[in-house]
Amino acid sequence: MASFATHLVVVVTMMVAAVAAAEMLQDVCVADLSNAVKVNGYTCKDSTQITPEDFYFKGLATIAATNTSTGSVVTGANVEKLPGLNTLGLSMSRIDYAPNGLNPPHIHPRASEIIFVLEGQLYVGFVTTGGKLIAKYLNKGDVFAFPKGLLHFQKNIANSPASVLAAFDSQLPGTQSLVASLFGALPDNILVKSFQLKPKQVKKIKLRYTPKK
Repeated sequence: MASFATHLVVVVTMMVAAVAAAEMLQDVCVADLSNAVKVNGYTCKDSTQITPEDFYFKGLATIAATNTSTGSVVTGANVEKLPGLNTLGLSMSRIDYAPNGLNPPHIHPRASEIIFVLEGQLYVGFVTTGGKLIAKYLNKGDVFAFPKGLLHFQKNIANSPASVLAAFDSQLPGTQSLVASLFGALPDNILVKSFQLKPKQVKKIKLRYTPKK
């Protein structure tokens, strides 16, 4: 009985410590973007150097030029643009779509996402780990959520521009594009075998994607 009680005290203590560790120990931790040291994120700027500009960003008010290869542009308001978001676990972005533009299949490894349609008509969806497509047609004012880490996309289905606002439960959600990651990083023989393509076909596709160094 005494042994059980001892173990119970240890477990409870560990749980309390874990909760305490997750709590903020200061009012804010504005990201010091100039510091090369990263500890699962950015270190805190000296509190005496904090300014209102650390918590302000106006980049989401402007419609971005969508003359890209996919017809979409993402404007992020994350910790790299808004240092005051550091440790707060939230961020936003604006996505603008040309007529029939596409935000190609991608994942956010560190965050779930929710979008609000500002303008236009979209077809959006995500794919579960079981391979099921969960998709919906959206109109102005509609909201749709994408679970953390699942492959998802948005497609403008109209002949007019569209825009959405997106919110994330991470100050730096990260984005991994499916096609760019595969054809910009993996060796040719892996892609040939995976997609049952000819080597020439793989090389032709890879010309569109510059490998990351």
